[in-house]
Amino acid sequence: MNILVIGSGGREHAIINSISKSNKCSKIFALPGNGGTELLAENLSGDVNDFELIKKISLKYKISLVFVGPEDPIVNGIYDFFKSDSQLKDINIIAPSKQAGLLEGSKDFAKDFMQKYNIPTAKHKTFSIENIDEADKFLESMSPPYVLKADGLAAGKGVYICEDTERAKNAVVEIFNGKFGKAEQVLVEEFLQGEEMSYFVISDGKTFKKFNTAQDHKRVGEGDNGKNTGGMGAYCPSGLINEELDAKIVEKIIKPTFKAINDMGAVYKGFLYVGLMIKNNNPYLVEYNVRMGDPECQTILPLLKSDLLELILSCCDENLENSIVEWEDKKSICVVLCSKGYPDKYRENVEISNLDKIINDKNIFVYHAGTQLINNKVYSTGGRVLNFVCISDDLKVSRETVIKEIENLNWKNGFYRKDIGFRIIDK
Repeated sequence: MNILVIGSGGREHAIINSISKSNKCSKIFALPGNGGTELLAENLSGDVNDFELIKKISLKYKISLVFVGPEDPIVNGIYDFFKSDSQLKDINIIAPSKQAGLLEGSKDFAKDFMQKYNIPTAKHKTFSIENIDEADKFLESMSPPYVLKADGLAAGKGVYICEDTERAKNAVVEIFNGKFGKAEQVLVEEFLQGEEMSYFVISDGKTFKKFNTAQDHKRVGEGDNGKNTGGMGAYCPSGLINEELDAKIVEKIIKPTFKAINDMGAVYKGFLYVGLMIKNNNPYLVEYNVRMGDPECQTILPLLKSDLLELILSCCDENLENSIVEWEDKKSICVVLCSKGYPDKYRENVEISNLDKIINDKNIFVYHAGTQLINNKVYSTGGRVLNFVCISDDLKVSRETVIKEIENLNWKNGFYRKDIGFRIIDK
């Protein structure tokens, strides 16, 4: 079958790499893809939110399955677009419906959703620019630190953690002034003490199956300091997971979430990510993502023993219940190589040579994120450029291997965090 993967990051390269191994896969197209996906798929130029273009591509190339990687087209309703079009409705698409996409598209909606279904989360309140004074009063009624979020999509960066009230008030103003794009509302919530964990499931709309755990490092600096980014690295599985906690997550968060999705008549086919804060072996929901995380996806998929395409097709056929999700009994780590200056200003179109010196085998992977291939040369096109992944029996060994490979590449315009996984490796 012909498959279209929408997106251009390391997540999409990892997905394409996994799907390409299936004997059911004939040809893969990527919209728009990157320098790495071009080695496995045919890259097509275009905007991931141009649904009419995606329709033309799907019909022209006889696409049987569309896999939607990033959040924007999901939140904008690509699933509904396909299912409401008589020419497209029989094409399988892995993405939740627009209504379910609100779980990521609107933090205010998500918080109300959690509250209505008694899903454990932080104390919170949402404010518009018209009642900005009320936001200040709410901050004054709480004890720092505070968490402030732009209500909408901000590519993982629209979050402030403020240690004092004055900084928090200034952050509210910055968000309304367009720091992360247009924001109609700001969510203010209490800071949950604990350790973070990313928990993934895959769903066919009727049932779900666990799809491993991970830990993401968002901060740009070592020791989880500095500005938020789209993700500087991740490891899998989380060191926090255990049988008791897993059962609590399923009963208190995952099952109520899918009950609520069904109650509101939404459709959910694809991956759901829940960002959790774990305190005293109890889970609290921080946020939803209605797709695979990035770079969590890049560290999870190399451990998957099952055929990813078979699992995806079972979701399309609503037959996931009869599928088995098997994993390698190993550990994986991903370190992101970024352009100097990220997450602020950085140079683009810088050549990356020496990629041929990097080992790619069953245990070491290099996924492209912000790259393009021009005349057989790879150039950087974004802030997060390459994802170096290694699987082994020991996270420390994996990290040392990855760092050695990054040093072998010796890209002068890049930087990376050497301490990914420090909470579990270095403690």
